[in-house]
Amino acid sequence: MAGLNVSLSFFVATVALCQAARRASKALLPAGVYASFAREAAAAAQLGACCLELRVLAELGPWAAGFGPDLLLTLLFLLFLAHGATFDGASANPAVALQELLLAEAALPGTLLKLAAQALGVQAAGALTRRYWAWELSDLHVLQNLMDAHCSSALRTAVPLGALAEGAGAFLFHLSLLRLRGSPPLCRVPALALLLTAMAYTAGPLTSAFFNPTLAASVTFHCEGHTLLEYAQVYWLGPLTGMVLAVLLYHGHLPRLFQRNLLYSQKNKYRTPKGKPATGPKDARTPAEAGRGREPGRRGLGRPALGSG
Repeated sequence: MAGLNVSLSFFVATVALCQAARRASKALLPAGVYASFAREAAAAAQLGACCLELRVLAELGPWAAGFGPDLLLTLLFLLFLAHGATFDGASANPAVALQELLLAEAALPGTLLKLAAQALGVQAAGALTRRYWAWELSDLHVLQNLMDAHCSSALRTAVPLGALAEGAGAFLFHLSLLRLRGSPPLCRVPALALLLTAMAYTAGPLTSAFFNPTLAASVTFHCEGHTLLEYAQVYWLGPLTGMVLAVLLYHGHLPRLFQRNLLYSQKNKYRTPKGKPATGPKDARTPAEAGRGREPGRRGLGRPALGSG
């Protein structure tokens, strides 16, 4: 259990350090710089470091320390809860940033800045985590240092099936994200954490269930077993396609590209009331209508003409 305690300490320290970085940058930087860059970099670093350490537990823990899948899934769920509670609105996911761009909720310069921050945060997390492994505080880290130069690919199935798994998982995630975006965090965070844990359990044996292009590129693109094009098809094209389909299904169109709804018919907001218009008594006519009803040169029938017998 010593290896597990070391990993738990690493998780807690990572979340605490990234939270401190968020608070410091929020106090020192302008609001726009913090929202578009600082909090995304901190969230991506937190997500990347925890993913790398959890990957060590998942790959080496079952045979080196006797960890079971129930323990790993519990840790994964708790980490998703911690991420949702501390990210402060950041996504740490390029697909989510591009989703906001398609929904016309973010401008292109801000989206590009978020993508750069996410890539920078994940790369920094990789460098710092490997430096931490070099301390060899546990037997798992000793084994990880020996195997890190020849890492195994996270893609353990055919490329089309892997792309389908990543795309389907991203589709469900983004559809749930759109559905729950107006919900309070107390409901939204556990629901998304539970969904991601269930999808990791389902698609993990195939692709490791990243659903995050930047995270996948940092963790597995340098590993042998597949070409860069095959990795891009699975971990970039798959999630982005799933995201676009989720937005299209939820809204019926892509607001940034199309104003007209492509899937659902638009009903008129103001409905005309049904029924016949109310009519008054037959004798109720305006003076103009009564005058038009008389013949020229004739007098009214209700009053006798002057000079008549």
